[in-house]
Amino acid sequence: MKNKIPKFKNESEELTFWASHDSSNYIDWKKARKVTLPNLKPSVRSISIRLPESMFEELRLLANKKDVPYQSLLKMYLADRLETELKHAHA
Repeated sequence: MKNKIPKFKNESEELTFWASHDSSNYIDWKKARKVTLPNLKPSVRSISIRLPESMFEELRLLANKKDVPYQSLLKMYLADRLETELKHAHA
């Protein structure tokens, strides 16, 4: 018999609870199933980055040729590189 998950007043209280409790005492993970949340938008964080002017201009030119915003192109490049690096790190 699993323990009953308490009711939480807010997200902070829930985060504190799960940081100090083992979820396997509350959830039967063998019965868990994958779900798809197609409308869930990932959390984003704004950052400031300093680029050499020439690099920024090249990025804008490439983005213009591809008909995408330069910030979107930069995110695509970063995602590709992260994926490559993570594959090498796990190999």
